[in-house]
Amino acid sequence: MTAGGIITALIIGLIIGALGRLVVPGRQNIPLWLTLVIGVVAALIGSAIARAGGFADTDGWIDWRELLLQIALAAVGVALTVGLVGRGRRGVTR
Repeated sequence: MTAGGIITALIIGLIIGALGRLVVPGRQNIPLWLTLVIGVVAALIGSAIARAGGFADTDGWIDWRELLLQIALAAVGVALTVGLVGRGRRGVTR
């Protein structure tokens, strides 16, 4: 993977993290930076799965199957993180 590919993966991962957070219903009590990290990890894992499945390289500009897989992985990652980490975080109510 080239430096340009890594930078692209990071940018796409940030977007996917935000989309994954939007897909999960309810309020997420996790920091935004953690959501973005989950998105980057989901993008990398989704790309690896797409390569292993043989649908990473298509003729089109955007590979929709890979993108939907990455968003689904990000949504699962956000939901799991909210379930594990988000429970203990409570906002101050006055």
